[in-house]
Amino acid sequence: MPELPEVETVVRGLRPLLEHQRLDRLLLRRADMRFPFPVDLSQRLTGRTINGIERRAKYGLIRFEAEDAPLTLLFHLGMSGRMVCVTSPEEDFDKHDHLVFETARGQVRFNDPRRFGFVEMIDGSDNASRFLGQLGPEPLGEALNPSYLRGAFRNKKAPIKASLLNQRLIAGLGNIYVCEALFEAGIRPTRASGSLKLRELDRLCTEIKAVLTRAIEAGGSSLRDHRQVSGELGYFQHAWRVYGREGAPCRTCERPVQRVVQSNRSTFFCAACQR
Repeated sequence: MPELPEVETVVRGLRPLLEHQRLDRLLLRRADMRFPFPVDLSQRLTGRTINGIERRAKYGLIRFEAEDAPLTLLFHLGMSGRMVCVTSPEEDFDKHDHLVFETARGQVRFNDPRRFGFVEMIDGSDNASRFLGQLGPEPLGEALNPSYLRGAFRNKKAPIKASLLNQRLIAGLGNIYVCEALFEAGIRPTRASGSLKLRELDRLCTEIKAVLTRAIEAGGSSLRDHRQVSGELGYFQHAWRVYGREGAPCRTCERPVQRVVQSNRSTFFCAACQR
């Protein structure tokens, strides 16, 4: 499933294609994806200008002009979803092109073979969304700092890996980048969240932001499905220090990278470098 860097990469790729453009047509090529498409979706959005495209956590937000309350189309890429740029509307549709945005600049097609992706209409503020209302702060923003983490983790016995994946505490972190950030910070993923000292939390904040920034610059990580809007693959998977590298030598100490299962997810770490 795409994590924050992959969604940020997609959002940045969509801006030059859709931002400040009039939506001439919104074509629904089926009735649903993960959920049924919102009622009157095409009728409500066709003819409106797209004012901006943003990201919140692992969701993309397409902001439309509206006379009264804000109007936003939220999208989630699911397991296999991607946004495909097509400059010639005459190009044949792929059978998995389920939602098509058409402007004077061409088409953007929401392609999703497994159909775990979805869209939601938000009338009003983002807090009106069932997906956005309870999210914690963005990890790349100033709100994520050692003081915030100290309060969020105080007296918590849950492993630090689980706490970092809790979207109510921090929005947008996923398995890959939590493993990588914990390695860079030298913190073992099984540590109790409340046991971390302020200096460790400071280092963790720094490494979370650094890992995410490097991943975005690399276009994200391409496993099975992620591609940028241009069709180009992401490259950050080639820079992973521990994720997916069970048994391989640690890039720092050369001891084997280990894997454990936490909450039904694989966690990769170096027992020598992370304490």
